[in-house]
Amino acid sequence: MATSTVSAVVKRIGLGKLSRLEPPEPIRRYERSRPGELIHIDVKKLGRIGPHGAGHRVTGRKGLRSKVGKDAAGVTRGQIGWERVHVCIDDATRLAYVEVLPDEKAITAIGFLKRAIAFYRSHGITVERLMTDNGSAYISTAHALACRGLGIKHIRTRPHRPQTNGKAERFIRTMLREWAYAAVYSSSPDRAAALSGWVERYNFKRRHGALGRRLLGCGS
Repeated sequence: MATSTVSAVVKRIGLGKLSRLEPPEPIRRYERSRPGELIHIDVKKLGRIGPHGAGHRVTGRKGLRSKVGKDAAGVTRGQIGWERVHVCIDDATRLAYVEVLPDEKAITAIGFLKRAIAFYRSHGITVERLMTDNGSAYISTAHALACRGLGIKHIRTRPHRPQTNGKAERFIRTMLREWAYAAVYSSSPDRAAALSGWVERYNFKRRHGALGRRLLGCGS
């Protein structure tokens, strides 16, 4: 029987998607017992805010495309595009480290990882394991060598299962709601400047439902 015929029959009886043929994957919640035992890293892409507001990739209106110029490396780029928010969160404590960076290449991801480890070390936390998705930066040889040099075991999520890295996903949703989309920013630098204050509040002044409404790093 032709594949197209099978597809039409399956779709007609309401089973057009493979996910409907499979039972939903059970929720598997886990909590590491000590700080640094596992950190989660992920990247969220945000539209840049130019001198005339967000660009056409955000608004869908190509008339808002700004002038094209060359960056510091001499590469021709539009002034409006995307920037990446790299996030790292400790599984046990929810202590977070965040940076806004221009891309998510391997060298950028490695630099972020090293700075995140230094941040946790400054709080007395030694990182043992790292969980990421299967992005090109994280499956690269350079990233694998960096993890080996840092003495960190790298764990990657199953393909098409972002919930495996759910703590990072949940943090990103909170970050978008309380920082990225919580105010009207005049420019990307203006938005980035507000990030450090929000992360400080998240880490040390905000009570977390996942921790029983406690502040991070304390028992009250």
